[in-house]
Amino acid sequence: MNLNPASERLPANPRILFMGTPEFAVPSLEALFRHGYDIVGVVTQPDRPKGRGKKTASSPVKNLALAKGLELLQPEKASDPVFCDLVLAKRVDLVIVVAFGQILRKRLLEIPSWGVINIHASLLPAYRGAAPIPWVILNREPKTGLTLMRMDEGLDTGPILFQEEIAIDHEETAGRLHDRLAGMSGEFLIRALSRMKELPVQEQPQDPMRATYAPKIEREIGLIDWHESAADVSARIRGLDPKPGAFTFYEGNEIKMFSSRVEDEKRPHAVPGRVVGSHKGLMVETGGGAVEIREVQLAAKKRIFAVDFLRGFSLPEGAVLGR
Repeated sequence: MNLNPASERLPANPRILFMGTPEFAVPSLEALFRHGYDIVGVVTQPDRPKGRGKKTASSPVKNLALAKGLELLQPEKASDPVFCDLVLAKRVDLVIVVAFGQILRKRLLEIPSWGVINIHASLLPAYRGAAPIPWVILNREPKTGLTLMRMDEGLDTGPILFQEEIAIDHEETAGRLHDRLAGMSGEFLIRALSRMKELPVQEQPQDPMRATYAPKIEREIGLIDWHESAADVSARIRGLDPKPGAFTFYEGNEIKMFSSRVEDEKRPHAVPGRVVGSHKGLMVETGGGAVEIREVQLAAKKRIFAVDFLRGFSLPEGAVLGR
């Protein structure tokens, strides 16, 4: 029978099943192992083809679990009855989910005696969904953070247990923000578990009226509109850095752009998309100001510094991008 985490302390030495897949989940699993928690199993996505060669690759969480000698489980569907019976047999107190990549159904959620908790990379109820980190950059948010929530069957709708807030730097990329949040997630989890063992958790229901969403990033979002303000263009470039990358066109060539900053917020007589040169990178005018792009990438080529790109690609000052 499930206990209500709002009225019960976490056991002193809970039997934990960890569920995670990408690099973002690694610090949390590492922290649990380092602090001596009883990890009865690690669940991750099945090996998938990856890269241009489509070679089968293991997830970062699988690699860590194998390195630590932890029992590994890779179900095709985590809510499959056979897998649920396996979890039931492990007498799990708590399931911890960090970027696992599958929707969990009621049958699995009801198995652990203390419930299922999840670390989400936003300050819920803002930015529910698959891609909170890129979207906070794209939307020029001043802050974000981590939320530990108790999972229900909704999309990041469960009650909030703990949150930790950080400021977003005005030149921060999604990649750097990802690494910062991942880096703080392990100790954030350990602090939360320690408090759960000391006192009953006071859950905070989410206000659905304040909910916003962060859907999966689609390719078309990356097309740069040079008529936008310099701040918006820079946010688009940084929000999609490193993947999938914001892009523009010049003479039929697709050029991806990374690592940008606002060079000028107001530029008289600016022509959106016009290259105006820069010693540090590639400076381009926008509908309001100008941005400097430090790194670029041509199709099927490596990402390189813009100054090196300009030595080998004909992009003269006065050229207009996006045409």
